[in-house]
Amino acid sequence: MKAVIRTVLILILVLAAAAGGGAWYIWNGMQPVKPAGPAVTVTIEKGMGSSQIADLLEQEGIIKHSLFFKGYLKWVQEGSSFKAGTYQVSSGDSYDTLISRLNAGDVVKEATVTFTIPEGYTAVQVAEKLAAAWNQKPEVFLALIDSGKGLEAVSKLEIPDNPLLRHRLEGYLFPETYELAKDSTPQEVIGAMLEQLVKKLDTIPEWKAKLANRGLSLHELLTVASLVEREVVVDKERPLVAGIIYNRLDKGQKLEIDATVQYLLDKQKERLYEKDLKVDSPYNTYKQAGLPPGPISSPGLASIEAAMTPEISDYFFYVTKKDGSQGHLFARTYKEHLANIQKSKQNP
Repeated sequence: MKAVIRTVLILILVLAAAAGGGAWYIWNGMQPVKPAGPAVTVTIEKGMGSSQIADLLEQEGIIKHSLFFKGYLKWVQEGSSFKAGTYQVSSGDSYDTLISRLNAGDVVKEATVTFTIPEGYTAVQVAEKLAAAWNQKPEVFLALIDSGKGLEAVSKLEIPDNPLLRHRLEGYLFPETYELAKDSTPQEVIGAMLEQLVKKLDTIPEWKAKLANRGLSLHELLTVASLVEREVVVDKERPLVAGIIYNRLDKGQKLEIDATVQYLLDKQKERLYEKDLKVDSPYNTYKQAGLPPGPISSPGLASIEAAMTPEISDYFFYVTKKDGSQGHLFARTYKEHLANIQKSKQNP
């Protein structure tokens, strides 16, 4: 009888030792790996399940045993909300730290480039801005702006391929502050600017119907908007100047807008001279009737909306005040316009 009891006691001790050893083994296996060297970059692909992620973490030396990590995930009911992306993780991270970061999508921040295109910038100015931001030559971007090749938004926006256009995408590169990946290609950069125009247009209720009611194409609308952008500084005057442009077009009058002549010059002038107004170009609205072949700058949303819903008036003329306000004096007749010119000169 004593022998049986002794045998049972020995078995109990052996089982207890085995259980203790197993528990210690599991506990030790769940401890963080001792930090060794810099953090490791791990990419979680879309569609990867928690089991695959656990195997990847073991493979990269972040955890000791993927089996224990999988079991822990089931115990704490985690793993279903892990987010894809590239992470920098340390071999010293605990299970809970890893789970928290994977749930939060605490991914490595992608190197980006931030740049701003002001309203009224021309295609040449945009190309120069992009070249400076990406440390490339302006010609790289300007060639794409001139051709529009390989850009999906070109067909979406129905941008014409007219040989009279100085730059095909002029007026379609929406002025905005952008933050794009540092390794973006010129196609991706220009494409993002075109897509931004699409998004901005979609913020205008029924913009396509409004265009149809005016009998305008998007290209014509952006052309008018670009004229407004380069002629007007005071926002409240934009719809009124847009209305004057339409008034002149409806009467078959030449637009005679200085900004279209300035667009043709290599360098902007403080004042245009008679010889400047005689330059031979389809963009010169002092010589050519109707709208120029296309936009002369990148209009902002305020100018686009003004061109789409102009203020109705019987004005045909405007002249800039010389009082520093950057506003205009408006006139119905040429006689009133001449009087306004004299009045503007009297402003301090």
